[in-house]
Amino acid sequence: MTYQSIASAPPTDQELNALVAQARLRNQSVGVTGMLLYEDGRFLQTLEGPPAALSQVWSSIQRDERHEDIELLSEHYVEARLFSDWDLLLYRKREQAPPSLWERLRRRHPLNQYVKGVVRDAFDANEAGLGELFARLASSGWDGDELVRELIEPAARAMGDAWLADDCTEFDLTLGLGILQMAGHAVRYAEDVESLRSKTYSILLAAAPGEGHILGTSLLADQFSDAGWKVEMAFPTSDEALANQLSAQQPDAVDIGLSDAITRQGRIARLRETVKHSRLVMPDQALVVSVGGRLFAEASATAEHVGADLSRQSLAGTRLRVAELVAHAKSVKPRE
Repeated sequence: MTYQSIASAPPTDQELNALVAQARLRNQSVGVTGMLLYEDGRFLQTLEGPPAALSQVWSSIQRDERHEDIELLSEHYVEARLFSDWDLLLYRKREQAPPSLWERLRRRHPLNQYVKGVVRDAFDANEAGLGELFARLASSGWDGDELVRELIEPAARAMGDAWLADDCTEFDLTLGLGILQMAGHAVRYAEDVESLRSKTYSILLAAAPGEGHILGTSLLADQFSDAGWKVEMAFPTSDEALANQLSAQQPDAVDIGLSDAITRQGRIARLRETVKHSRLVMPDQALVVSVGGRLFAEASATAEHVGADLSRQSLAGTRLRVAELVAHAKSVKPRE
């Protein structure tokens, strides 16, 4: 549920912090999570949890004299919590602007300093320049997984943020991701011990039905091919089309990818049906299902919510995690 209200009197920082501390204790006790926005005397809050718990919290909110003109904006069932890590996240407008995306990236990892240039080159369709950069970094000793995790994935998310901010068109975003995808083929992955045990494994790498961004699916193809897997790719327009390819290929695993640039918040329910439909195609085989995309990378949903065995938070290392799941599935007798 989401509501807005007006503060009866503008709270001080101390009063606002006390309000949030009190609300967190209350929310913890009944299993409610959410976020609270405060700016210029107005509140906007989203809460999620079991209906009975939300009803209890809502009654308390309505009795609270610290705000007035309380208006319920929406109340509906959701497929998964969006704020599962927060008893209550508070955001308030700050006089000093927070560090930019690029400043935050540069503080984290040496490769992040290249992200801004990668985004620029992707939007400028400079595939050759990007390929040269990735190849140069690889020859300098950077591991393929590091290049994906610290450079390519942040660049894709920054491009998605540019689209959300209306700094580019959807066409620009899709084309830019395509350039990034093609240049990403310059990234290679070192052979490891696990690959020696997975050469007989097979995987179908599929974009989620209707998904137009295929960066992750394409880069995963390089990962699994380098590890010795038999790889097939699919870009289905429907669950039925995906089911037909699964039936024809009979793989050990399938990865179903959403956009790596945009969160696709409204796709959880549909993706769950896709996973369910895929499992029904191979009832006598323990098919390993992984899902991925920015939606999962930012922990706004988990594999359990869509019935998958793995929700990858990064493309990096996916081949190893899926290999472990396939090996385990083959060692366990299928359930009757």
